[in-house]
Amino acid sequence: MARRQFRARFEQLEGVRAFVARAARTAGFSEKEVYAVQLAADEAASNIIEHAYEGKPNATFELTCDFKANRLVMRFVDQGKSFDFDRVEVPDLRADLSERKIGGLGIYLMHKLMDKVDYQVTKTGNILTLTKQKAQDERQETRS
Repeated sequence: MARRQFRARFEQLEGVRAFVARAARTAGFSEKEVYAVQLAADEAASNIIEHAYEGKPNATFELTCDFKANRLVMRFVDQGKSFDFDRVEVPDLRADLSERKIGGLGIYLMHKLMDKVDYQVTKTGNILTLTKQKAQDERQETRS
């Protein structure tokens, strides 16, 4: 398991993407899967920075990456403001840009890119867990 703490600043996003990409590549994920993991992690970290820690420049969050049973599990832990994850509306992607509501696209993307998304509010903080199943190797699929 790899673990790292990041400052809650947008300039840290490059480090977040590199951290999860390294974990995904080490686990044998394809470059397409690595990109999906990076994008989901970027959205998760951006939400923590922008919403959970709004106006708190010295805040930090922890990110762990663990690979087991062909799944990469990324866990973001912060002590910022929590919210009701289930009440975020699915964005209307067909609406004209000028008519779209602001917000919700990051969570939508996380759900689209990852196999499982879980958000918990605990006494000690917020925990966002993103899980990506490793695709089977195409060569193995053709032999079966």
